[in-house]
Amino acid sequence: MTGAPLPIGDVRIAAIDIGSNSVRQIIADVSPLGQIRVIDEMKAMPRLGEGLEATAQLSEEAMEAAVSAVQRMVTLAGQLGAARIEIVATSAVRDAANAADFTARVAAAAGHQVRVLSGEEEALLCFRSALAHFELGAGRTVIMDIGGGSLEVVLSKDGLIERVASLPFGAVRLTEKFLTPAVRPRRVRALRAHVREGLKKALPVKDWRGAQIIGSGGTFTNLAGMVLARQRVAVRSAHGTRVTRVELEHVLDWLQRLDSEERQRVAGLNPARSDIIVAGLAVAAEVLARFDPRDLLTSGYGIREGLLLEAARITPVVADPGMARDRSVREFAERCHYEEPHARQVQMLSLQLFDALAERLDLTTDDRRILADAALLHDVGYHINYEKHHKHSFHLISHADLLGMTPAEQITIAHVARYHRGAPPKLKHSGFGQLERALRERIVKLSAILRFADGMDRGHIGAVGSMTVKWTSDALRVTAHEAAGATNVRLECWGASRKRQLLEDVLGRRVAVLTSDGIEVDASDDGEGE
Repeated sequence: MTGAPLPIGDVRIAAIDIGSNSVRQIIADVSPLGQIRVIDEMKAMPRLGEGLEATAQLSEEAMEAAVSAVQRMVTLAGQLGAARIEIVATSAVRDAANAADFTARVAAAAGHQVRVLSGEEEALLCFRSALAHFELGAGRTVIMDIGGGSLEVVLSKDGLIERVASLPFGAVRLTEKFLTPAVRPRRVRALRAHVREGLKKALPVKDWRGAQIIGSGGTFTNLAGMVLARQRVAVRSAHGTRVTRVELEHVLDWLQRLDSEERQRVAGLNPARSDIIVAGLAVAAEVLARFDPRDLLTSGYGIREGLLLEAARITPVVADPGMARDRSVREFAERCHYEEPHARQVQMLSLQLFDALAERLDLTTDDRRILADAALLHDVGYHINYEKHHKHSFHLISHADLLGMTPAEQITIAHVARYHRGAPPKLKHSGFGQLERALRERIVKLSAILRFADGMDRGHIGAVGSMTVKWTSDALRVTAHEAAGATNVRLECWGASRKRQLLEDVLGRRVAVLTSDGIEVDASDDGEGE
């Protein structure tokens, strides 16, 4: 890995964040356009902020553990060829009376200076990260990051910062102040009243009611993990998960009534965070109550990614709605060396068929977006191997870092792409059978459309310029019309007819495929497949 050449213009950077709860490192290649490709990550939990509220000092034990962790991380960064190593410290070190002693120890052991961030600097790094990973170009957005020692909040309108606040409402700090030695509902109520009063003084709500809320930090990724576990959705990353205010309140109410051992066994919750999660969620709940948004959007990125972009001297471009998703999907397809003309053709044909059938199939505009992305990505599995490439497409899409969509949407796109060929969706298929019934039905419908459209470009030459769809008493009649310069579309009609079975099952009627001169092409004798 150390000897692998970097793409032209990329720089390898290591970012180390010394927080109140954990010390985390990310090593990544950052492109001139701000794309981040993670090379390695490392994490330790020395709990620097533990006891700080009472003593105003970092404990000797925590400092030793943190110094050792940073030393390991710097060694790893050097071995992986990082050109720059950036180390920052946040709330715990910022507030400690013996901060200078700690930073001197880190510098002596690791050979790099520690930059102690102000609350505003910490908030601005979170904003830089959000700007790179979300669409902030239209409307009002509140970005909040809950660390161990503090809460950082940025209010942004149309991608421009309007207000920044740093408040002493970190999960470790509030756990020690209100929820020690044990979590009790009455103590949680006292904690929330304390946070509520602080928010009233620091954050205005005029013009900000209903603003989009983005949450970064372990509190939010663990909240998303628990919500997704309840929904039985298995994803690689919780980034982009939407959690309603009601869901947040239900999870908080449930967790505060469990004992510490029971919380450690909660699906989707990191056991190492089980003792401070209630405080973190209580803060999040009060911020949502303050701004009254429709839901909360979870970020899988935070200070470290903001630090990477800062170190690379990159200011992310403000993205309007839809831009981040479109760019992310396209760039992923390009990294997989997709066959763009065929992908665009299948996308165009899929959407034509969708528009003709959506009302009858009870499909929505959100489903149309999913189909468009699945069509563009359906053949990315060729990047691995031609054989079973549809399954490779599923795995590649499932594990991709795609922005502007929820994890559930990403999994849906992966399934629809998988079923563009081969066996139709079955309950016994890994990952599919565990999905909720309504989602499985949507996947089947969208897969049927994609499968048919893929057949309609059997020769990969874009011979079909358009399709007309007619619903008759006994059949769906699809007529293919030649694109400019094409001589005939018989091969494409044959390909679509060969892949029509799933669409017929979904519609409950025969699908007839016709050339532009009205001749039906029937490939039923050949069976379905490739």
